[in-house]
Amino acid sequence: MEHVLEYPPEWAESITGVDAKLIEQAARWYGAAERGAIYYTLGITEHICGVDNVQSLCNLALMTGNIGREGTGINPMRGQNNIQGAGDCGALPNNYPGFQDVLDPVHQAKFAAVYGREVDLELGPTKVTALDMCGDRIRAMIINGENTVVTDPDREHCEHALRSLDHLVVIDIFLTETAELADVVLPATAWAETDGVCSNTERRVQRLRKAVDPPGEARPDWWCVSRIAQRMGLTGFGFESAKQVFNELCSLSPIYRGLDWDRIEHGEYHWPVPERGHPGTPILHQGEFENGRGIFQLVRYRDPAETISEEYPIWLTTGRRLPAYHTRTQTGRAAGIEYLLSEERLEMNPRDVSRWGLRDGGWATMSSPRGQVRIKVEANDRSPPGTVFASFSFNDVPVNYLTGGGYDPITHTAELKVCPVRVEPA
Repeated sequence: MEHVLEYPPEWAESITGVDAKLIEQAARWYGAAERGAIYYTLGITEHICGVDNVQSLCNLALMTGNIGREGTGINPMRGQNNIQGAGDCGALPNNYPGFQDVLDPVHQAKFAAVYGREVDLELGPTKVTALDMCGDRIRAMIINGENTVVTDPDREHCEHALRSLDHLVVIDIFLTETAELADVVLPATAWAETDGVCSNTERRVQRLRKAVDPPGEARPDWWCVSRIAQRMGLTGFGFESAKQVFNELCSLSPIYRGLDWDRIEHGEYHWPVPERGHPGTPILHQGEFENGRGIFQLVRYRDPAETISEEYPIWLTTGRRLPAYHTRTQTGRAAGIEYLLSEERLEMNPRDVSRWGLRDGGWATMSSPRGQVRIKVEANDRSPPGTVFASFSFNDVPVNYLTGGGYDPITHTAELKVCPVRVEPA
């Protein structure tokens, strides 16, 4: 209680700009609700304190009992449909498939037996660390289905890192800005051309079914990766179908052990499904936590890595726009989308437009300590005074040349939601 008293609503108002009475009202609504669910997006995690922010949400759910019941819980809204499934499969630096800790010797021995080689008892590198190691400890890289050059912060650093590699392979459905830097580009199948599986935010495991044949020599991602492994002389990659890949995952992952390709035909199961015949787990933590009682975290406020100053007096926050999916690899090539969103604009409060000598619809130069971009101004009331918004979707307005001032020390997630900038007439 003493910890909470350090942060009254009036203090939060001074940072967020949200009226203290509204903060208090929201807290009362959530606390008094019979069922309260928290849904959050990257505005929570893309800070140097992203882990702290999520832990604070966990504190709220624990404090109010909004967990382990229908209509409650803490639910991350992901930017792509299978981010949960990627984590399930072990696409994390700290886990094997099924969230089995890589630092546990028991898990190390289990996967050494499967892989036919011993895996180091240490955390793997995050993408941030991997890019820092390019040209030194990392000499070659495969990038599968990600337009890293456009999405990642501090674009100049990212481009330099990829150009430092001896060999870069990109697997994608189009020649993206990242693929243009590659030594080899392998054509992948698109979503409607691929059989596979995805797991969504509610942990529902679902089949994806191929609807049309792929063009030319395009192949599924799993096929490209397994054939590269085979040509490198690695064993265990003799897959001939997505079904075989998924069934191997089920054999290795405790949370998928009761599933297989045929059992997920209708998509009714939520993991964990620990054994055959198990009905699945639509709601986690019913009655109790598996590993004991919930633990409150004492989280203290931290300023962003970079704060506004006389030289850079405006906060830039970045994100996505509904008509432009991520870096427009697909939507930018789809006829008709330009009628919904034809260009990137810098959303700015009308008071700031006047204050900084700008014009609605006119060009501006936006600068940060890392670079500058030229962008059109859009005056509207969505942006509060002192804050501007732009997406990273348009390569001709490479906003991520500006970002990258700080990273969460645990996840290495970039602080993309706050970046001090200066905006001037172009």
